[in-house]
Amino acid sequence: MTLADPLPSTPGADVPSGTPGTGDAPSAASGPGPARWERPALAVLLAATAALYVWGLSASGWANAFYSAAVQAGSVSWKAMFFAASDAAGSITVDKTPLSIWVMALSARVFGMSSWSMLLPQALMGVGTVALVHSTVRRWFTPAAALLAGAVTALTPVAVLMFRFNNPDALLTLLMAGAVYAIVRALEAASTRWVLIGGVLVGLAFMTKMLQALLVVPALALVYLICAPAPVRRRLAQLVGALAALIISGGWWVAVVELIPASARPYIGGSQDNSVLELTLGYNGLGRLNGNEVGSVTGGAGGGGGGGQGGGMWGETGILRMFDSISGGQVSWLLPAALVLLVAGVWLRGRAPRTDRVRAAYLLWGGYLLVHALVFSFMAGIYHDYYTITLAPAIGALVGMGTADLWRARDGRLRAEAASALLAAVLAGTAVWAWVLLGRSAQFLPGLRGAVLVLGLAVAVMLAVALVARDRLGRRVLAAVAGAAVLVALAGPAAYSLQTASTGHTGSIPTAGPQVAGSGPGGRAGGPGPMGGTDGRRGAPGTLATPGGPGALPPGAPGGTPPGGPGGLLNASTPSAELIAALRQNADSFTWVAAAVGSQSAAGPQLATGLPVMSIGGFNGSDPSPTLEQFQQYVADGKIHYFLASGGRMAPNGASSSASEISSWVQQTFTARTIGDLTVYDLTAASS
Repeated sequence: MTLADPLPSTPGADVPSGTPGTGDAPSAASGPGPARWERPALAVLLAATAALYVWGLSASGWANAFYSAAVQAGSVSWKAMFFAASDAAGSITVDKTPLSIWVMALSARVFGMSSWSMLLPQALMGVGTVALVHSTVRRWFTPAAALLAGAVTALTPVAVLMFRFNNPDALLTLLMAGAVYAIVRALEAASTRWVLIGGVLVGLAFMTKMLQALLVVPALALVYLICAPAPVRRRLAQLVGALAALIISGGWWVAVVELIPASARPYIGGSQDNSVLELTLGYNGLGRLNGNEVGSVTGGAGGGGGGGQGGGMWGETGILRMFDSISGGQVSWLLPAALVLLVAGVWLRGRAPRTDRVRAAYLLWGGYLLVHALVFSFMAGIYHDYYTITLAPAIGALVGMGTADLWRARDGRLRAEAASALLAAVLAGTAVWAWVLLGRSAQFLPGLRGAVLVLGLAVAVMLAVALVARDRLGRRVLAAVAGAAVLVALAGPAAYSLQTASTGHTGSIPTAGPQVAGSGPGGRAGGPGPMGGTDGRRGAPGTLATPGGPGALPPGAPGGTPPGGPGGLLNASTPSAELIAALRQNADSFTWVAAAVGSQSAAGPQLATGLPVMSIGGFNGSDPSPTLEQFQQYVADGKIHYFLASGGRMAPNGASSSASEISSWVQQTFTARTIGDLTVYDLTAASS
């Protein structure tokens, strides 16, 4: 197998135009049928990806309990599922559009609610993403280029993390990769159908994570407008149709929710005025860019997100953010290589015609990568390192395509000597950068760091020599050198990926790989802690009581919450056996068996009992729902059994005025008692 192997025949596709002497990539229409090894190799890639993503899947338990509670609610209530409500009684929604919750809730309805049934769709989304990247690259490039693109995507550490987790980013990444595939198909014959499919997929991505889905739009629209083989008026009309498809597929749910009276649906979590539009444009929109996020984890009900100039608690903003102490190990192993190969790939096409497919492929994936990377680098609002999962498909595609083009370059704009030198330099640079990244986690496989550097530099020299002398070397020698280069380039991210897959992750801000130097108590230096993991460091978990069980550390376990503790801002509670028994007592008599300020305090008891627990104020208690008057009416109507205090405090820091008022009223009106190690108030008992 070499990177110059021919492509199979696909009827109906055109041969792309190119520049003589650059080793023009044949289209899917040219060349003989697929090589005998191609389909088995793809099967191995997908099977290995599935094994990596599914292996020990329940080790993360409930993972992010904020979303797990909504999945549990949706598994027993269709109404809660439609709105992505945090509990089956529908008090408040999660702060995202619901498509990811729908997928997991449907799985829970089929297989029963468990960690495995919730996370399995996420793992399959990862396999689907790798398959899409492979198929997209394969249409216009060699089989080896497509396999390399898929392997790089699969072994990006943050991808391994999030395709084994229950945040919406897994589905978002799958849909974005699908949209790129659709536009690639559309570019082959100016297909209106595929342009519209691309618009629908971006709309569904919006239904998954709101405005972040639109980051892929500039690359898709501009490349199609510039490169599609059709008159400009037709191209413009097709893009208008795609925009309409995007609005319809992504906006129908927003329209329905906005038209339903507030009294007939849950409160929209994350908003301050019970509006999906306000949530979309504010907290999950411009607030992420400028840091002015009312209701965020730092601003309470009236403050901003704390990003500000320089990034504040979310890390320093700037062009190097993707390479910093945390994000670097998540996604940047092959990011420098992808950027260099992007420039080289575009330059290789020279003065190719406007419709040149190979250049279009570079512009498509390169635009996708650059827009995402720049937005993530400079956004001043809430930034989590796991957002970078969306970079993985573009990095994989660019590495696969660029490597194949440089491998096959012989003369013309880039002679064999120059191409081999550049490819060898890319490999050497990748080895050096891996050496830097591995040095940030010096206690993790200490021998790997030096081995990657030494072998990387040695193989880079061998690669340069082999490419220059390829006419005098056999295919087996070339294949051996190519295989060694791939192994060296992927050694670092593969090690991080295996460590990630072998470790459970819980909390709201998980990160991949081992502990790294420069990360504060909350993962990102200077960030709030605990940030994600049950050990309060960086998303690293502890040991679960039972695989696939409630997904929390045993009470009193090292790194876990205290026995019966209510949970913090970013980690769910671990209810005691006594509290679980109390909540289940006469549960059918109540709409909510308990209420607690903040989603994490409510999620643990709900997941442990399978019964609705009201989350006062949403994710971090900062949403003004319910009001004191509404809560008092619920209590008067006998709808709530217990109020759960938060770690000895009635309301956590950052809680809304409504949450604080409710907490004060409960404390003044009812008598505190202890169940397990948690202070609770029986709201059905006589007033104190």
